[in-house]
Amino acid sequence: MKFPLYFSRKIAFSKDNKNNLSRVIIFIGRLSVALGIIVSLITVSTGFGSKKAIKERLADFSGHVTVKSTRSNSSYNTSVLDKEGLNVPKLKQLDDVESTQKYATITGIMRNEHSFAGIIFKGVGKDFDSLRFKKFLVAGKTPQITEKGYNNGVTISEKIAKDLHLKVNDSIVTVFAKEDQKQIYRKFQIVGIYKTDIKMIDEQFVIGDINHVRKILDMNPEDIGGIDVFFKNVNDIDKNFPQVEKLIGYKNYAEKATEKFPQINDWISIFDVNIALIISIMLIVVIINIIMVLLILIIERTNSIGLLKTLGATNAQIRATFINYTLIIMVPGLIYGNAIGLGLLLIQKFFGIIKLNPENYYVSVVPVDLNPVAILSISAGILFISGLALIIPSYLISKISPVKSIKYS
Repeated sequence: MKFPLYFSRKIAFSKDNKNNLSRVIIFIGRLSVALGIIVSLITVSTGFGSKKAIKERLADFSGHVTVKSTRSNSSYNTSVLDKEGLNVPKLKQLDDVESTQKYATITGIMRNEHSFAGIIFKGVGKDFDSLRFKKFLVAGKTPQITEKGYNNGVTISEKIAKDLHLKVNDSIVTVFAKEDQKQIYRKFQIVGIYKTDIKMIDEQFVIGDINHVRKILDMNPEDIGGIDVFFKNVNDIDKNFPQVEKLIGYKNYAEKATEKFPQINDWISIFDVNIALIISIMLIVVIINIIMVLLILIIERTNSIGLLKTLGATNAQIRATFINYTLIIMVPGLIYGNAIGLGLLLIQKFFGIIKLNPENYYVSVVPVDLNPVAILSISAGILFISGLALIIPSYLISKISPVKSIKYS
């Protein structure tokens, strides 16, 4: 066994450490490491968890990628999707595509004696992924669309339901307007209520039968306004986006879920900055404390250093001994920090104790993403960077004179 590692372990596990200044110093060092690990774990897990939760909500509601006609532009009244160059069967066969669903949208106003609400009526077909949508339901169900005739059932958001004092099985009149034509009235029955926690969606969207939109917009029975494409993994959007673009024709365009609401995309990007900033601050704090521990241990064991030099140990060997010694001190801090940090995160993950205001954060509960790679990287990174940071202060050992240190010990 190499001398520095052997001797550092002897010092670390020596009984002498229990009755002198080393005990206090070691406790401070371990506490700083544990706190650094706890804060870093919470920051990374909740930060990545929030990003993932928001992206999944956006994508699961309206498709990871949406295909629309270029004539639609930014209008919510969709134009008919151009069939030239559009290869839906091949789109469905892409390796990472899990499902697709057709839709068409039109704007309208829901009103009753209580109030009114401007809405975007999203008409869906018989291929609507009701199972994926189920996670958003707080009451009732989604309409059972067969595309034979007209289904008057609609699923509205909890926000619209509260504003209009509606509940499941209630009826509501909706007014649709077309350019240069009279208003069109439709009476719908509320069959379900959903909640995504994303304000821009919950304030506007109503799910119903695509045939209503076709009728109002004078579309043919087989016409559609767009296609929602769902991937197996929400993180594959950027990777698969180019493949989708190749199969939709030049008169249609594809849009990522995160691009539909730029303000949400900007919000998501802030998480990366905040995570990097907090981890950097915690890393600096840990390094400063560990360097302080190393320097005090060196000063406390000056006579031992002098004795080692007298016996022939080189400065490099002694430096390696004290760096190893300090890193060994950190290990219990890493263990306790991970245990406490993961414990707190697991409690939040399964019980959702900490709540958030969805109007500001787009989620109602602090989400947690326990990524094993990120968890291991935090501990390994702190240990590795601390080891590098200890190299420079360890050069203080080379300034210690063997004769003087033994003489005054």
